[in-house]
Amino acid sequence: MAHKLALMGAGGKMGVRSATNLLQSDFDVAHVEISEAGRARLKDAIGVDCVPVEEALKGADVVLLAVPDTAIRAVAASIIDMVPAGAMVVCLDAAGPFAGHLPKRDDVTYFVTHPCHPPIYNDEQTDAGRKDYFGGIAAQQGIVNALMQGPEDHYALGEKVGRAIYAPVARSHRVTVEQMALLEPGLSETVCASLLDVMREAMDEVVRRGVPKEAARDFLLGHMNILGAVIFDEIDGVFSDACNKAITFGKPMLMRDDWKRVFEPDEIAASIQRIT
Repeated sequence: MAHKLALMGAGGKMGVRSATNLLQSDFDVAHVEISEAGRARLKDAIGVDCVPVEEALKGADVVLLAVPDTAIRAVAASIIDMVPAGAMVVCLDAAGPFAGHLPKRDDVTYFVTHPCHPPIYNDEQTDAGRKDYFGGIAAQQGIVNALMQGPEDHYALGEKVGRAIYAPVARSHRVTVEQMALLEPGLSETVCASLLDVMREAMDEVVRRGVPKEAARDFLLGHMNILGAVIFDEIDGVFSDACNKAITFGKPMLMRDDWKRVFEPDEIAASIQRIT
């Protein structure tokens, strides 16, 4: 028998994405959306109507919270008394769970699943796949999953939800909530997004100094491609002596000696508190 899944926030950005992909699954989905605009958006996207929250949660095996990090605490608190014992509550980001925003219910499973997004180095064969930068449409991507609390045999159900809403999924990785917080916001946002933003500023600076913008963009993105392939072992290659010398000089100019402190537990916790 199909599992009943209550999709909270079904008319939001991630809600519509999830609802669309869940059409291809064997979950029996009940959609919940409080805003009129969101209900209209969902109806336009996949042609389904929303139901009252009480109806959606009655007999639900899975409750998927497709709501912003800043709303997790309020939404979870408002529905927790209606969630059936033994059901699974799924969050799409580790921030709220890590910050302690999920209510105490020992008879409810808490599960977190999050997309890796399609990788830079892939073998997508279609234009749709190559243009699917976020994932969940046509490009293969990895996902990470954490069983925060609940029986071990619930992991497979949580992973099934993740594979459905983020499809097509190439690889599924099991981590803890704490490890997921290291990945985001730590690795992906605090480090990766910040350094990419710096690279864009660097490109804009050489343009300001006279380099044609298209030349600077082609040069930077091309070098990101080959340098990244070497650094992340996509190919068996080495940098030139000149490049290695530039790195030895450049890193101390750009990075503080203690920059890895961003991964310390207190820094991760502070970062999550800022976004939730």
